[in-house]
Amino acid sequence: MQDIRSGNRPYVYIILLSANDRDGDIEHGFDLGADDYLCKPFKPFELRARLRVGMRILDAQKELLESRERLACQAADLEFQAAHDTLTRLWNRGGILELLKTEFSRTQRSGEPFSVCLADLDHFKRINDTYGHLAGDEVLHTAGARMNDALRGYDSLGRYGGEEFLVVLPGCTAEKAMAIAERLRRGIADQPIVLGHDAIHMTISIGVSEWQTGMEISDLLRHADVALYRAKDLGRNRVELKAAAQSSAR
Repeated sequence: MQDIRSGNRPYVYIILLSANDRDGDIEHGFDLGADDYLCKPFKPFELRARLRVGMRILDAQKELLESRERLACQAADLEFQAAHDTLTRLWNRGGILELLKTEFSRTQRSGEPFSVCLADLDHFKRINDTYGHLAGDEVLHTAGARMNDALRGYDSLGRYGGEEFLVVLPGCTAEKAMAIAERLRRGIADQPIVLGHDAIHMTISIGVSEWQTGMEISDLLRHADVALYRAKDLGRNRVELKAAAQSSAR
């Protein structure tokens, strides 16, 4: 009977038919996996009644499994929504900060390099003022998708607030982080975002910060923020590194 129910096939309801009506034989039949038991000779109406019972049990089991699956999907969806931005589908502020804390703790233990980027879309308010907030939403969504496509599989990108994004780069030195940030910059600047009949040319400014021994998360973010504002002050559409002479101006 176990072979009948092997694999991922639907549950098979088994009615055991036997000429033996001794209690021990019936009990042995149930031990082997039978769901119900009929002794020979049986009456047709009795078999039909047992089959109806079996159908009700199978229907109830199917409904239970479907209910569990729906609840599991709902729970997964709620978990996703709790940690992701509804507009961009990227990590939201809380979600990306939790990932940052996890990577920060791992880096403190391992001593491996670790960097972050703060990226801000340039002159984003003009988009909302000129084309409307729906267009602004589409720009945010497209920009987020482009940046996400430019990252490595184990990097993390989240909407930090408004038109600002936080990028978590594990195992990344400042030099490598600058190269990745430059890819992000080009991914926005090199191709316009098409909205209907309009082609919107967007740029992004990015500040990079590398973790150093003794730094806290707040220091890492503050340094990236300082670098971001330097990029803005120097003309936008560029990448800047905190406390280093390196820059990438365009």
